[in-house]
Amino acid sequence: MGIKYNCLIVDDEKPAHQVLMSHIKQCEDLECVGNAFSGKEALAFLQRNEVDILLLDINMPLISGLEFLDMLAVKPITIITTAYSDFALESYEKDAVDYLLKPISFGKFLKAIEKAKIFCKNRKDSTEEIRENVLRIKEDGMEVLIDVDDVLFIESAGNYIKIFVEHRSKSYFVYGSLISIKTELPDHFIQVHRSFIVNRKQIVKKELGKVTLQSNIDIPVGRKYQILIE
Repeated sequence: MGIKYNCLIVDDEKPAHQVLMSHIKQCEDLECVGNAFSGKEALAFLQRNEVDILLLDINMPLISGLEFLDMLAVKPITIITTAYSDFALESYEKDAVDYLLKPISFGKFLKAIEKAKIFCKNRKDSTEEIRENVLRIKEDGMEVLIDVDDVLFIESAGNYIKIFVEHRSKSYFVYGSLISIKTELPDHFIQVHRSFIVNRKQIVKKELGKVTLQSNIDIPVGRKYQILIE
């Protein structure tokens, strides 16, 4: 079996979900892994699941699609699906790879998906290069580059994550999940607890139920993760 691309549909209208799900079912390499009817539902879903391609409506209550994109520290490859033509430029500025106007034909959908798959592959290839030494995050709308070897640990904090960095006086507090940030990290970062990922290179002491990092920082180790630090 070849590569499967996980898709999340975010739209406040049920008919839009039905159309996109019908298109997805016609593509053997796509799988709809979730349906969200608001930005809030989508944020909660991305906290728990990995998504390759995001099919995102713009005009939604409370959180618009473009506001939703601004909240993500790590974005899936995004295709905008909307009834409005006014936001195309802003969507591309926020790294959307295509902009589909409703009603969406299968032909236009397939063309956008093929483009998205190319971006998925390029992201994977570039991540393999970048993840060895640099972590890219967004804080207050600005891109920040962090040397991954300076990262002590990352802690989950509800819908956010805290990135604690050695030699810097501050931690980074960004919207995201351990699941999403883990894909951006090299292999020496290991999850030791449902709320913590640590840099194995920063561990100075291992005990049952905890590890000690540089600067005498103790991090709890969950029972099912204990084997990973041995």
